[in-house]
Amino acid sequence: MRSLLLVLFSFGLVATWVYHFYDKAHYSDKTAGVTLKNPAAIQHEVLRDSLQKAYSKIDTLDFKLDSASTLANTKNDISDSLEAELVLKVNEINRLKAEISSILKNPNSTNSELSQARQKISEMEDIIKGLRNEKSNLEADKQLLNARLDQLSGEVTDLQQNIRRLDNENKSLAEKIKSASVFTASALHFTTMDVKETKEQETTQAKKANRFIASFILQNNFNEYLNAEIIIVIIEPGGRILQSSVWDSGTFDTKTEGKKNFTRKIKFDYIKGEQKALIFSLDVDDALKKGTYSLQIWHDGQKIGETTRTLY
Repeated sequence: MRSLLLVLFSFGLVATWVYHFYDKAHYSDKTAGVTLKNPAAIQHEVLRDSLQKAYSKIDTLDFKLDSASTLANTKNDISDSLEAELVLKVNEINRLKAEISSILKNPNSTNSELSQARQKISEMEDIIKGLRNEKSNLEADKQLLNARLDQLSGEVTDLQQNIRRLDNENKSLAEKIKSASVFTASALHFTTMDVKETKEQETTQAKKANRFIASFILQNNFNEYLNAEIIIVIIEPGGRILQSSVWDSGTFDTKTEGKKNFTRKIKFDYIKGEQKALIFSLDVDDALKKGTYSLQIWHDGQKIGETTRTLY
């Protein structure tokens, strides 16, 4: 019995050592395929990946360097000093981008070079943030400027309307003054006479009438004239204006009827406010026609009085 136990114990001990050696050999085979990395190399790769992510984040910001460069090359509303400053900053960003990209793309970059890349990324980020802040400030200034321009545009529109209103008022006032400076004619009397030698008699018969006589009163409360002039127009029944070289007939310009023929002119001196009584006569050689004759009095191109005389 003792011999059997001794055999079993010996067998178990042998089996234990066999398993121990097998497990150790198996563990050695598994660890033989694993290559341990240098901690410094791992730290180097982590630093490179971190810098690459930081650079990519900055490089994809919504700030458009190409548009900024284009803007810098224009000379619209930007002063020369701002333009020069923008060009310098854009050039500095492009320089930093090139240097950072060169370091990160080089698989043999040292930790010192990666540290330089980190510093350059920080510088580049500061410049871009500064430009974005300047852009925001310029946008705010632009909005204020546009608001002010809109306000000024409204003020200019109001001013133009006021100018037009005043201009119209001035024109109206000038017309009123000009109209007021024209004589007014009153007490018009227009008749025809039958003149035979020293005898003169009023008549309405066309075959007997051979002289026109007219009288009226002129007045002007605004002006005084040293040599005032009025124009007399006598229109025959057929519409023709009665004219004669003896009366110094001619043409004149009117305000409403264009150029018009006249019968004669009368000149006189005038004191402001005076009621000036005028009378004239015209002798005719030819027989007058039957019908209505019109007498018109004109001053400064405006008709100031009119009356008629009918002959039978």
